[in-house]
This record gives sequence, C-alpha cells and structure tokens, in this order.
Amino acid sequence: MNRTGFFVLLACHLVACLAEPQIFYESFEESWEGRWLPSEKEDYQGVWKHEKSEGHNNYGLLASEKAKKYGIATTLPKVVHFEDKPVVLQYELRLQNGIECGGSYLKFLQVQEDGWTPEQLDNESPYSIMFGPDKCGATNKVHFIFRHKHPKTGLYKEHHLKFPPAIMNDKLTHVYTAVIHPNNKVSILIDGEEKKSADLLSDDFEPPVLPPQTIKDPEDKKPEDWDERAKIPDPDASKPEDWDEDAPYEIEDIEAEKPEGWLDDEPEEIDDEEAVKPEDWDDEEDGAWEVPKVPNPKCIDGPGCGEWKRPMKKNPAYKGKWYAAMIDNPAYKGIWKARDIPNPDYFHLVKPSLEPISAVGIEIWTMQDGILFDNILVTNDEELGKHYRDTEWKVKFDLEKAEQKKEEEKDVAAGSAALPKLQSHVFKFLRKVAYLPILASQREKIMDFIEKGEERPEVTLSVLGGACVLLLIVIFRFLCSGKKTSTKDDVGKAKKEDITPADDPIPDKGKGKEEENK
Repeated sequence: MNRTGFFVLLACHLVACLAEPQIFYESFEESWEGRWLPSEKEDYQGVWKHEKSEGHNNYGLLASEKAKKYGIATTLPKVVHFEDKPVVLQYELRLQNGIECGGSYLKFLQVQEDGWTPEQLDNESPYSIMFGPDKCGATNKVHFIFRHKHPKTGLYKEHHLKFPPAIMNDKLTHVYTAVIHPNNKVSILIDGEEKKSADLLSDDFEPPVLPPQTIKDPEDKKPEDWDERAKIPDPDASKPEDWDEDAPYEIEDIEAEKPEGWLDDEPEEIDDEEAVKPEDWDDEEDGAWEVPKVPNPKCIDGPGCGEWKRPMKKNPAYKGKWYAAMIDNPAYKGIWKARDIPNPDYFHLVKPSLEPISAVGIEIWTMQDGILFDNILVTNDEELGKHYRDTEWKVKFDLEKAEQKKEEEKDVAAGSAALPKLQSHVFKFLRKVAYLPILASQREKIMDFIEKGEERPEVTLSVLGGACVLLLIVIFRFLCSGKKTSTKDDVGKAKKEDITPADDPIPDKGKGKEEENK
C-alpha cells in the first residue's frame, strides 16, 4: 500500500471512530423538509421555517409566529437505550426576540406503537425525557422530566427535576446539554457549564421514583375523645370585679395647661415676602403662579400657633379585654397521627427503567416568535458533545456577543448626543418643582441640586434622581405629619395636632392579658 492509500485508510478509520458514538445529529444547514415532519393534528398551526440566525449564516429550525402551538418530529436512525453508556442530549437555542411566555424544549419520544409516524405528534405522544427551557409567569426553568413505569401497577408517572436552573433569556445562542449517566446521575449543562446535578432515584425529583416503604393507614381514624390541646383556659379563673374592659387606652391630660404666650390667631405658614415670580413661568403652561409659603417666624420663636388642645396620655385604668390564664391540659394526648402500615405499592430499584427513545420531537405552545433550534445531538460520547460546543456553538456565541457590544456602544453614543436637550428640560422642570408651596422649606436644597447639575452636565440624570428622591421624602413627611398645604383661601386655618408618643404604642386590643391576669 502506498503512502496516499495509507492516509486515506487512516482518515476513514478516524471518521468511523468519531461517527460510531454519534447516534443522531441535525445541523439544519440543509432544508429540514423530508427529514422533519410537521404534525398534521389541527391544533398545531405554527409555521416552521428554515432560517438563518440573525447576524450570521448558520441555519436553524425557526418557530416563526406568535401565539401558536407547534409540532414537528423526526425518527432516530436507531433506538437509544439507557444502559451501560452515558446518553448525551444536546441542542442550541436562540430566543431572537426573548421570551415572556412559552416553551422551547425538546421531547425525546419513547418507542411508539407500530405504524406511528412523526405527523401524528401531539401532546399525548408518550415521551421518555422532556428537556429544555420553559418560561411563563412565575415559571422560569430548564425542564428535565422523565416518565417512569411503575413495575407493579404498570402506570407511567412524570418525575420533575426539583430546583432546575433558570433559562438564558438574552437573545443570544445558548447550548443546553443533559447527560444521563449509567450510575443514575443526570447533569444539566448550559453553555458547557454544569448548572445542576441530580440522582434519578433520589428526592431530587418530584415525586421520587421510589415510593415510601410505609404509608399512613387510610382506615385509621382519630378517636372522638382525642384531645390535641396542649394548653386550655383555667376553668377556675374568674375576672376580677374591678376589671373594666371598656376603659380607653388614652385619656385627655386634664392637668395640662396651655403654654404661656401661645399664639391662637397666628397661622403656621405665611407668604414668602422675598419670593419673585420666575421669568420663565408660563401661566398657560404652568398655571397661575402663587406666592410660596414659608414657616411663620412667630411660631418658630414662640411656644406654638393655632388652636391649642390638651394632649392625650395613657389611661392608668386601662386593662383591655380579660382572658383566663392558660394552664396545662390534663387531658392532652398529643397530636394524633394515623398508624403506619406497609406500602402495598412499594418496590425497590437499583437503576431506573428509562424507556428507550426512538424519535425527537418539538411540541410546544408559545406566545413568542423568533425561537430558533439548531445543532440537535444524541450521542453516547460526552467528548463529542463538547466538540460540537467548541466548534459550533462557541464560534456563533462569540460573534453574537461582539455584535451585541457594537449595538450597545451605538446606543450609548445616541444617548450622549441627545443629552444637551434632555438637560434643558430637566433643569426647567426642577426649577418649577422648587417653587411648589409644599417644598418651601426645602427650596434651598433643591436649588443647590440644580446649580450643581448646571455646573456638571454629565451628572444631569444623577441630579434629577437625587431631586426626585428628595421630593418623595418631603411629600412622605408632609403626608405623615397630617398637615394640609396652605393656600390663599385657607391661610390661618392650619392646626397643630397632638400625636401619641412613639414610645407608647397602642396595644392590640384583640390579644389577651394573660400575664396580668396571673
């Protein structure tokens, strides 16, 4: 054999070695028609397309319409068993428009009845494993669900992975991998990084495959005289004769006297004599300008203004509702539980009986379009899965990341160009805010914010944020104080209200006074 023949033979041998563990691989570089068959069931109206991924030349299988059910499947070249080799299930997914509500998972279908074809795919088609992202409302997970046949009843039950990882919802291509190992371990990888590891026969799944050895006896009933109360009211206790349940928590302090020099007829706020109507004030746009109010200096210097009222104080006779003290229940027997009996459905397995798979299907409902599936792989070789991640997904992902960075830089540049116009509106708005009557006491601080913003335009948004926070704080304090903003019609009507001291809270009158009763 000459040298050329030797290398040809060697190359063929290497290709054969590489291809041996590859059970199924779909790149969608050629049209899927003929290999993948859409469901002919009437519910599945979503249109599948053979499309390029946005930004590069890689083709994929695209769910192209919103608010549709989609169904499509293809048969595997051979049946895949879960025995003494790992089974790698892997595919790439790009949510080109993100996703708010919809599935984007694959179903690895168990061996179907004779005569079944992919066109018959629907929600009832039995699967062995369901794997991939699903998001809607509070649901945000990468599913891993397997169906398992009960060895005694013959019924199938779905077992869901607990605490699965969240989906990648950033409009880039991501690769999802599930590896089912011969030792019952399953590994979930996203972009080649393990995000979750679980044991198929453990309580990592809900419900667990293995049933409990014992169950509560469904025929066992709690005796009628069974007392579960650990504490009971003391039957010998009686309310004291001097216990007044109607006494109020607070009473008026009759010993209080109005402070000397109290100004009954003075308002708490007066017009600001130094205020001047701003030059840029537009009555049609901003409304009629009113002279802002400032605190009355006489009220600040004096003991107080407005109508004086006696403050309230805690009522020494207050006791609240009377309750009998709680004592140990002499008839207490504990919390009743039904007795345990052997579980008639119990079985034990060393290894779960995963159903062999013979087809791959996409059977989803989604409110989102632009869902692109690519590079679907079924293999027994974990290194082959890594090979496709490195040579197919990584190149694609890096290209998309670079393009995303360029778009972000364009957005930043566009935002910077619009900043001067924004600044003008921001400062005009803040000047108007500063002259609101409610903010008279904080006007100096707000004007300081404005001046700093004009000196440093690059921090305009920070200044606006700070001013808004200050505005909210002032309004919150104003509302909590119980005061009303004075206007031209109610000058002199402001009242000074007495409030309960913070260190003397009113108790919950619905609660008992057990300690006092004792």
